[in-house]
Amino acid sequence: MTPSVRWAFGSFFFLYFAYVGLVSPYASLFFLGRDFSVMEIAVLMSMLQITRIIGPFSWGWLSDYLSNRIGIIRFCACLAALVFLAIFFLHTYLAFFLWMFILHTILSSLMPLGESATVHALFRDNSFDKRYGRLRLWGSIGFIAMVLFAGDLFQRMGIEYYPLVGAIVLIFLALVTFRLHEPKRERHKMVKGELLVVLLNPDVRWFLVSGFFMVFAHAALYVFYSLYLANLGYDKFQIGLFWALGVFAEVIFFFYQSKVLSRLDSEVVLQGAFGIGVIRFVLIAFFPVSWVLILAQVMHAGTFAAHHSAATKLLQRWFTGPLQARGQALMATVSYGLGGTLGGLCAGWIWDQFQPRDVFVMSALACALAGMAIQKLRPRRYPLRKE
Repeated sequence: MTPSVRWAFGSFFFLYFAYVGLVSPYASLFFLGRDFSVMEIAVLMSMLQITRIIGPFSWGWLSDYLSNRIGIIRFCACLAALVFLAIFFLHTYLAFFLWMFILHTILSSLMPLGESATVHALFRDNSFDKRYGRLRLWGSIGFIAMVLFAGDLFQRMGIEYYPLVGAIVLIFLALVTFRLHEPKRERHKMVKGELLVVLLNPDVRWFLVSGFFMVFAHAALYVFYSLYLANLGYDKFQIGLFWALGVFAEVIFFFYQSKVLSRLDSEVVLQGAFGIGVIRFVLIAFFPVSWVLILAQVMHAGTFAAHHSAATKLLQRWFTGPLQARGQALMATVSYGLGGTLGGLCAGWIWDQFQPRDVFVMSALACALAGMAIQKLRPRRYPLRKE
């Protein structure tokens, strides 16, 4: 992978997660400014997870069928930018509902396909352990940059600038995709049932189960952590610092990723991430004092960054060639789609019915289940295959 291509992929991750850093904290505030009710806003925001149940796998199947990941990435990025511009002409709740569904169904293609293209290029160069983390960390930097920039802008100028910022980010994202490139892929004929054969492998099923429970656990963090801190008496600035610390910790892991993945098997890294997850959520639930919460946020390097890197590498064991994009998309569907949606719903029910800390007790139990699932993987007796 040449320096110019690495720059393009780094920019792609930066801009995509800059968009996530805009939508996740601020879209609900924009919708509130449109006088939608809390329940209506909750339904709109749920589109971020619901569209990941079907969208990524559908785009992944099309990518493997056409053997043209980069082309589909460009098409979806340009289409998403055009669809986003419709926000300037929407007025009714139904219009916003359809807009959120269509927009994020399109956007759900970008990360699985972008990840698989990056992984393919790096594995062809035998540089995954060395390069992947240093490319992926630009996504974390983009998230932090947007959270800080947009928060300051909206504080000074008003949330009505949300559509303008979103449009600019997605237009630049579309432009960057025309700089993406991956090594030429041999056109594979798709064989009926080939994916089913891989899914019949019990190792694959246990791996997907572990991913489901890990994102299930983190759904409580993404949805309720800020409210939990607010209930404990922390102000908005302090809450923002806690979030920034967690993302900064993942940046550090991504930068030094090669030192971990080159020395430890992916299964070992995953098991460590699940163990750290249990400890992290127990600390959040039962010891919510400042220095403990700071320690818990630093653990985000393990529960997110280490888990994501090891899982991405492990996918290459089973999903190669014509299955690569579908494998990445299947992981997104099972974990972020199903796991994120169900985890958020369960966390909401527990928050209403029990104590707020019990939400994070649930997360700790989910991490433990993820660890039990990954222990079911059989010892590897063969090297990683290259596409």
